Amino acid sequence: MIQNAQNERYSPYRVFTAEEWAQFRNDTPLTLTAEEVERLRSLNDPIDLEEVRRIYLSLSRLLSAHVEASQLLYRQRRVFFQMDDSVKTPFIIGIAGSVAVGKSTTARVLKELLQRWPSSPKVDLVTTDGFLYPNEVLRKNGIMDRKGFPESYDIGAILRFLSAIKAGMPNVKAPLYSHLTYDVLPGQYVTIDRPDILIFEGINVLQTGNLPADGIAVPFVSDFFDFAIYIDAPVELIHDWYVERFMRLRETAFRDPQSFFHRYSKLSEHAARAIAEQLWENINLKNLKENILPTRPRADLILRKGANHLVERVALRKL
Repeated sequence: MIQNAQNERYSPYRVFTAEEWAQFRNDTPLTLTAEEVERLRSLNDPIDLEEVRRIYLSLSRLLSAHVEASQLLYRQRRVFFQMDDSVKTPFIIGIAGSVAVGKSTTARVLKELLQRWPSSPKVDLVTTDGFLYPNEVLRKNGIMDRKGFPESYDIGAILRFLSAIKAGMPNVKAPLYSHLTYDVLPGQYVTIDRPDILIFEGINVLQTGNLPADGIAVPFVSDFFDFAIYIDAPVELIHDWYVERFMRLRETAFRDPQSFFHRYSKLSEHAARAIAEQLWENINLKNLKENILPTRPRADLILRKGANHLVERVALRKL
């Protein structure tokens, strides 16, 4: 996954099989029901309660240790700088990966598990979709066919949002997005009020951009993360999941007359599949290879999926 076995000792990651990883759960309780997992999972993602036991309970335990350690460091820094101890510094988790790989399911399952810790932390989830430029702006700039690429996001707005969250500011607004209309919802926001933990999910959240030759500091989105997760899978599997999801949406959400993709619901199965293949090849695969996959080594933890969306390997960055 990250390195060949013979080179693993030189890798910055420790790699575990799913079965090995599951042993680190220890006594972490399972606080979700099968019905809740079914509600949390995305279309075409067959994650079940057993997968939560195998993968996510150990991850929840690991994140608990990281949050506790960060909170201790924050307190020590406040004492060192003689700062106001009432300011809360949230722990921010970034989740990245390709379209159709299961980021949204992972984010929602983690949110539910984390907020059910005995300490009952306040956990919020925000996706980068709302920070896309409106379709009108994308069309004006000639990049509608590059929606989801780094240049299609208002990076300044993302940085301002995360900076405010990290500073402990109250009532920070994040724009909302409609997958039905495939556009940002004008004037609509979700308000994030000083969470203990924020999960920030999106395909390009680990992007760095070009580094300045003169060394002037340029903030990246991931600079605000305390822990970064990358959801990984073989490209051929992601392709299959994307096409399968498109074909299922053709029979469900695309049938809504308000859907941006409503026209695809009227196509024959053969024609619709051809459209899905074209969108994958010309947009999503290109974005994956050029922008998303190169950010994988920047993650603290990589969940490598195999068939049926089940995690087969877990890579954790060494300390």
